[in-house]
Amino acid sequence: MAVDSQPIFQVDPFSDPVVVRICGRASFQNSAPLSTFFQEMAVEGPPRFIIDFEKCTGMDSTFLGIIAGAALEARKTPDGYLALMRLGARNLELVRNLGLHRLAKVDTGNFEQQLEDTDATQPLEGSSSVTRQVLIEAHENLAGINEENLEKFQDIVEYLKSRPRDGTDQ
Repeated sequence: MAVDSQPIFQVDPFSDPVVVRICGRASFQNSAPLSTFFQEMAVEGPPRFIIDFEKCTGMDSTFLGIIAGAALEARKTPDGYLALMRLGARNLELVRNLGLHRLAKVDTGNFEQQLEDTDATQPLEGSSSVTRQVLIEAHENLAGINEENLEKFQDIVEYLKSRPRDGTDQ
């Protein structure tokens, strides 16, 4: 099984900070469980997350918007943070182009947290279908970072909001 064929999120929900490892391509097709996980963890205590991109082969705007939302939530508490580690050149470019580096700590090789491979990580389970509301919120998160993003994502947000519900949306 190739890494790209079955993208998964490996998490260690009991570590502090919580470590999330991305294996494969992170996209609207598989980010719903991660969105739910971030929301649940934020309720449990100060949200402190490290996202490990070492095995991430790519990401789309929905996934990046979910990350932006988690970073915004983490910033609401004094002890909360979200750090992005081991970004490859292309993923780092995406993060910087959208301004996510203003919301999250981005590892430039000097972040004090060292990541160890551990047996404590487990695949993040859940429905892979992303609701229209998650899509809207993800793109609103990105649009709110800066004026350039507002121009990039306002049309998709307006389109998603104007789409008639088909019974599968939430």
